Amino acid sequence: MNAVSPKVQAADPSDETAALQHLTFWLGERVFAVGIEAVREIIQFGPMTLVPRTPAFVRGVINLRGSVVPVIDLQARLGRGQAEVGEKTCIVIFEARRPNGSHVERIELGLMVDAVSEVIDIDPATIEPAPTFGSAIGREHIRGVVRRQERFITLLETDHVLDIEALACLCDEEQERLAA
Repeated sequence: MNAVSPKVQAADPSDETAALQHLTFWLGERVFAVGIEAVREIIQFGPMTLVPRTPAFVRGVINLRGSVVPVIDLQARLGRGQAEVGEKTCIVIFEARRPNGSHVERIELGLMVDAVSEVIDIDPATIEPAPTFGSAIGREHIRGVVRRQERFITLLETDHVLDIEALACLCDEEQERLAA
């Protein structure tokens, strides 16, 4: 798997007035963004190993420089059905964190997206609250929306979308459902 973009320097998180860098990407006809601070790299979509008895949003696992990395179909995770693989489909590698006793465990996760767009600066003052209705995505997944030119960009709440404990519970529920 080849890297398709370099790592990007994140803005200073202690400066709450500074514009924050976000990676934008497409899922279907919509543009989404995530804070760049948790993004490790972007790779081309390629072969992966399927994992039996996992929820539909778990596409499989990949070998990334000797590490086993689960790949989440972001469209399915957001309740929008499974994504189709196209020629621009990418996997965005994130570093998720999970408390483990006295320390925090770091886990790499891959998110499958239709296409990566660009890294943009977003002024925190321009972030509007998540819509209270009319969204096909649960509000718990949305941090807010930003208007950019003639389009709205949905900012994802990565702490929720990538919540390791919640993902593990969903996997356990799927295994119980399949066993019944």
